Amino acid sequence: MSIDDKRISEFAYQIWESEGKPEGQESRHWEMARKLAEAESLAPKATPRKAKAKPAPASTAEVAAPSKKPAPAAKKPRPPKKPTVA
Repeated sequence: MSIDDKRISEFAYQIWESEGKPEGQESRHWEMARKLAEAESLAPKATPRKAKAKPAPASTAEVAAPSKKPAPAAKKPRPPKKPTVA
């Protein structure tokens, strides 16, 4: 069995299973599988994606260095509103 026939057989089996394993559909499944295998062989091969470069880890000096920005000043809480008398 050639590589092509093996691939067609795999596709035909998957089609047969996906349709609930019906009997008497072998030739239709084989033809569908042959078309899938042909399309697969004609499709351009996908090139593997290159992984994005990860940023270099910060050095110990950068991590330990204090921030140059001062901490924001804390806001004073507002006093509760006085109830209005109607």
